[in-house]
Amino acid sequence: MCAGSSAAIGLLDESQWCRDNTFTMENKPCELCPLVDAHVHLDEYPDTWLGPVLRQLEEDRIVSISTAMAPQAYERSLLIQERSEFVLATLGVHPWNAPYFVTRLDEMKEQMGSSPMFGEIGLDFRKVQDGMQHEAQRRVFEFFLSAAKEQGKIVNVHTWGAEAEALELLERHGIERGIMHWYAGPSEPLQRMVARGYYFTFGSELLVSEQIQSLAREVPIGQLLTETDNPGGPQLVFGDAAMPDIVKTVLEALAIVHGMDIAEMAEHIRANMLRLIGDDNRLERLSTALR
Repeated sequence: MCAGSSAAIGLLDESQWCRDNTFTMENKPCELCPLVDAHVHLDEYPDTWLGPVLRQLEEDRIVSISTAMAPQAYERSLLIQERSEFVLATLGVHPWNAPYFVTRLDEMKEQMGSSPMFGEIGLDFRKVQDGMQHEAQRRVFEFFLSAAKEQGKIVNVHTWGAEAEALELLERHGIERGIMHWYAGPSEPLQRMVARGYYFTFGSELLVSEQIQSLAREVPIGQLLTETDNPGGPQLVFGDAAMPDIVKTVLEALAIVHGMDIAEMAEHIRANMLRLIGDDNRLERLSTALR
């Protein structure tokens, strides 16, 4: 039995979303268009997993943005990117790691220039209660936002427990292109983020949480993206890490929440990612994989 299956509240049965899930619907979206994993940490997979993980990305055409929690993670993601055309490595400093890098930000400038977008960056006042760490988070977040504005790059943002504060900083820095990763906060900041044109990823928690399903309904179809946050995201929700194809189950859940066919939702997600990329030549690797 897959951990957490009793909480699936009727969206999906256990066989469709366990770690070794078999996707049994007739219209498999991977037969129609590439899939999108807009937030994953491929560097966190053990070496013994990486071969099967990358094969699955190729077989199912899962275009994956490998976000980093620290500069060292970005360097490993760059090596992984060399092994698959479906991987894009990006630089970030996760808010949990902000205290370790707040005095070393200038050391990252060269990496920041080469990274095609920034993530994972942001604020987390839910898991981190120490106010002194909050200040370090703000400084690191603003460092990346300033660079994103100057360089015209997309940001992949963590906002847990600090949704209004994160939005205020995004607005202050005039960020136009943003991915709000695993948004789980109040409706009011979400609506303001929607109004600014930001995109929202939904992942494993969509399968088990009525709150996340409700938030997913509030996001216009044209601003939805899928994610896995592998390997840690499914581990947090279900107790086990997952393979990349869990994104198919997430896609199915998102289609159910919005009352549409899964193949139609897959095409919406692909089109949304392409629209977010626009004519940004730094993201040509992504747009090529999505076509």
